[in-house]
Amino acid sequence: MDADIGIIGVGVMGAALALNLAEKGFRVAVHDSDFDRMLAARHAAKALKGEIEVTESPAALVEAVRKPRPFVILTPAGPAVDSVIAAYSPLLSEGDLLIDAGNSDFHDTRRRSAALEKTGLAFLGLGLSGGAEGARHGPSIMAGGSPALWKRVEAPLSAIAARHEGEPCCAWFGPDGAGHFVKTIHNGVEYAEMQMLAEAYALMRDGLAMPPSEIAAAFAAWNAGPLASYLTEITAAVLVAEAETGAPLIDLVQDRAGQKGTGGWSALEALRLAAPAPMIEAAVGARNLSARKAERLRLERQFGPAPRPLGEALGSREEALSAIGAALLAGRVAGFAQGFEVLRAASHQYGWAMDLAAIARVWRAGCIIRCALLDPMAAALEAAPEAALIASAPFDAIMRESEGPLRRIVSAAAAHGLPAPALAGALFWFDQLRTGRGAANLIQLQRDYFGRHGFERVDREGTGLHGPWA
Repeated sequence: MDADIGIIGVGVMGAALALNLAEKGFRVAVHDSDFDRMLAARHAAKALKGEIEVTESPAALVEAVRKPRPFVILTPAGPAVDSVIAAYSPLLSEGDLLIDAGNSDFHDTRRRSAALEKTGLAFLGLGLSGGAEGARHGPSIMAGGSPALWKRVEAPLSAIAARHEGEPCCAWFGPDGAGHFVKTIHNGVEYAEMQMLAEAYALMRDGLAMPPSEIAAAFAAWNAGPLASYLTEITAAVLVAEAETGAPLIDLVQDRAGQKGTGGWSALEALRLAAPAPMIEAAVGARNLSARKAERLRLERQFGPAPRPLGEALGSREEALSAIGAALLAGRVAGFAQGFEVLRAASHQYGWAMDLAAIARVWRAGCIIRCALLDPMAAALEAAPEAALIASAPFDAIMRESEGPLRRIVSAAAAHGLPAPALAGALFWFDQLRTGRGAANLIQLQRDYFGRHGFERVDREGTGLHGPWA
């Protein structure tokens, strides 16, 4: 077989991507340590336009792909990718291309790209969003590496990508780790979105005593308007799901959520780049705190439960739901705005010259954070690439109209012990950005005093202060 492309790793994602390629007419060669996985993928491809060939060894996979050979690596991120590179590099020829399509740390992608370039081999970092369903039927694809390398694989990747109004959600965003960085921030925005939706659910459950079916109806109604998104849609869906007993499934699931790393990476990079993303930071922190279930139960017994009913704090139920929906809209704008600020800062830091509008367009289909706001976001970012998203139309109007409800929701949540860290992160970020005169002057004086005097006793007459302000 003279395969068009090779896939290394035929787990859930690798098999799905191989079938997507075969469906589009490409010939795919695969290798995995689990032979049954490969046979299952080949069998599933029998009715498709293309075909999948099973290979018994790395050497056989290399021989099965025509030169110059492209190989997609779909193994767990981290050391496994380095192991694959080490195993395959001696078998490859100059110009052969390794494509890491896992959730890799962009720092690793930059390192691997530089190292392989010295050997004459090529490397691309590919961010894929949409999970196994996306990989099978159309993912959102975010590429990073050499423009020439991208041109080599742009056609097959565009063919298998998700589409929004006929346009493939697939693009190149810069050298080395740019694609994986875009995927990392995508996941950070996803964390913020999911946390914010969970906070709205808790406000309705604990604050308004609404059962899951009524909460689902609220999310479904919001999904018919400006809050339309994949995550809003599935939130409504999971809230009406029932267990075999007929009980709401949501009431039987433990309130503990994990994280695989990309959310934490997003928060860390935001801090490193001095591009604050407090909603992402709050979401990562909330997940980590959720994992401490035993401690939370112990402290609840010691201090009493924090959540209390909202009563009439937000008016009638209809008024409360209207305020929650408006707060979610403001939070969504703020969450995406924070993500784009981190992307802009990284683009400047690493010389990537990213097209932020193109990123918004790639996220419009096939990915977890696709939503109705991404089309106007793309337009706003194209019109003013360096402007803050909240300063551009129509998002400036959304923030003006939604600020009051967001403030009421955060205030009421705080007063009634209903944790809402992501929504609070949206509000306080917005407040700080629009405050011309902040309080950092005090911090500057504190830093100056300690830098000059350390732990010396404070001179009560004020002669210990130095500088033009003394």
